[in-house]
Amino acid sequence: MNDFAELRTWATVRQLEYIEAIEKYGSCTKAAKALGVNKDSVAGSIRSLRAFAAKNAPKTPEPVSPIRKGIKILVLPDVQAKPGVNFDYLARIGQYAVDKRPDVIVCIGDFADMPSLSSYDKGKKSFEGRRFKLDIEAAKDAMCAFLTPMWNHNKAHPKDQFKPRMVMTLGNHEDRISRVVNEDPKLHGLISIEGSLEYHVDGWEVYDFLKVVEIEGIAFSHYFQTGVMGRPASSAQAQLNKKHQSCVAGHQQGLQMVCSNTASGSLIWSVIIGSCYEHEEQYMGPQGNAHWRGFLMMHDCRDGTYDPMPVSLNYVNQRYAHIRAE
Repeated sequence: MNDFAELRTWATVRQLEYIEAIEKYGSCTKAAKALGVNKDSVAGSIRSLRAFAAKNAPKTPEPVSPIRKGIKILVLPDVQAKPGVNFDYLARIGQYAVDKRPDVIVCIGDFADMPSLSSYDKGKKSFEGRRFKLDIEAAKDAMCAFLTPMWNHNKAHPKDQFKPRMVMTLGNHEDRISRVVNEDPKLHGLISIEGSLEYHVDGWEVYDFLKVVEIEGIAFSHYFQTGVMGRPASSAQAQLNKKHQSCVAGHQQGLQMVCSNTASGSLIWSVIIGSCYEHEEQYMGPQGNAHWRGFLMMHDCRDGTYDPMPVSLNYVNQRYAHIRAE
């Protein structure tokens, strides 16, 4: 009888009379006697009312699983830090990272340029004056410029720490160190990527050149190989055709982005973004140096998809013009 309050919504005038009598006298039998009717009439009417109410009452909606919120990833493309370069722009990107708080920062490789170990222009006039020590110092100065805004923030705000996961996928320029040691074994133990560049000291998870790192179903590597010769994918479309999943690579200057759908309808992206520096490369000539420069913000990264947002160096240089490398 404790559900009579809900039954009243659906009851007829006669059924309301039955309900009130039952509540007053305590049972169908006593209610029927008081009303001068057959007890089966009262009980049957109440049963019919319950069935009608059960059929027409609004259904309780099935609980909906909350949509999992994706993470935010900042991808820092090829910096190619070398002696004589101004790294103010890296400090500005570092401040942008502090302001936007990505969960993960991926450095896609070739952060250090290592021109003293280049085999491309060895013996040419442009090679004169290059020194391994100066290359290492430039790379460390560049890293300091990028990370100093985060260090300063964490020092000034002990209760509001910004400590993203930091992933470094080494590029072919860093790999020059390993190649020169392999070619000249007497250098073994004197120089190495780990011992010379010391990326790990600053908190980076360091992955070997061409090692693929997967985060939230998205693949990251300095570049992705295609064909039997293992050459870099020539375009973002070729990269997508080969790997069939969301991929982010550096290595190639400029910005290429293509998207497609999986059979289930999920959106996948293939991105090649390989120039996060302001200097010009002599070997590329005036036209070759006119490529896009910047980095990539990846929003709502989950289950192999995300929302890409390229950010140009032109933007951060204007937005954070007051920031300088310390």
